[in-house]
Amino acid sequence: MTKIAILGFGTIGQGLAEVIATNSEKIKAQCGGIEIKYVLDLREFPEHALGGRVVHDFNIILNDPEIKIVCEMMGGSHPAYDFSLKALNSGKGVVTSNKEVVANFGPELLKAASDNNTRYLFEASVGGGIPIIRAMTDSLRGNEICEINGILNGTTNYILTQMKSSGKSMSEALACAQSLGYAEADPSADIDGVDACRKICILSAIAFGTLVPSVKVDTVGIRNITTQDISDAEKNDSSLKLVARATKLPDGTISMSVSPTFVRNDNPLAAVNDVFNAVLVRGNTLGDVMFYGKGAGSLPTASAVLADVIDLVLCEGHQPKQQLWERCENVISSLPSDAFSDYIGRVGTPIAH
Repeated sequence: MTKIAILGFGTIGQGLAEVIATNSEKIKAQCGGIEIKYVLDLREFPEHALGGRVVHDFNIILNDPEIKIVCEMMGGSHPAYDFSLKALNSGKGVVTSNKEVVANFGPELLKAASDNNTRYLFEASVGGGIPIIRAMTDSLRGNEICEINGILNGTTNYILTQMKSSGKSMSEALACAQSLGYAEADPSADIDGVDACRKICILSAIAFGTLVPSVKVDTVGIRNITTQDISDAEKNDSSLKLVARATKLPDGTISMSVSPTFVRNDNPLAAVNDVFNAVLVRGNTLGDVMFYGKGAGSLPTASAVLADVIDLVLCEGHQPKQQLWERCENVISSLPSDAFSDYIGRVGTPIAH
């Protein structure tokens, strides 16, 4: 029985506890079982079954040799990064759903994991329950990935779907998303493209081995999209989507952007609606392959966290080496004219807003 600690007992943290309890027999058959020994949070949870395991001092977890794996689901950069680094430096494996930490500090955390013969896993940081990261690192390893296009934010995709299907304005569709819990009270990270930008930075780092800081990526959200834009897309046999793109050009230059895009209706991304996410990966020998599913939510995201936990348990004592990332400041937003024409013909036309 492997003992783990959960850092942050919010939506995803509680979802992880639920998935472990629900699938306990399957988990036991796969890896001998997983026990949540500690839950770190500022709050108390007297009504929860794990309420008696709540602690408020991370050092209790750090100094307990029984804890082999730390699951970080705190959100934000600090103290999530600091706790993750300390755990890795103590030889504990770390699993996270925190895209902000991965996008900001991935190189440092991956190196710390390598230096201490453990791993830093983050499947849940992009695409919720979609197994995109494991697919890119394992199943597609025989390909040179040259381009990634993704609908990586379920909130904005839901808003655009509502504007198209129900004729709602941007503000009306956003209010609907907030009422259903898809959007936060402050939706800026979603509708301004920040969330999608962090995710494409992570996928680009996996594909190309270099992490581009999110502040270097030309990012335009959907805040100023109107019903006229939706109508214009339909007139052009397209669907309006917020697309995050990363392309490695033949000379090695990386081009990245996040932009509202008139996606051609013959491209599979055009049919992705509501809160669903999709990632279209282009390999040099495979061509295009798409990964599709729920990009957020407690249980789908927790399922991805659990898959990483089981992977760490199964590989205890012989953790495989991970790709290390370099930092890359040299990124361009626009594509060369010939590549841009090809992109329009295959995917669609980014629009300025």
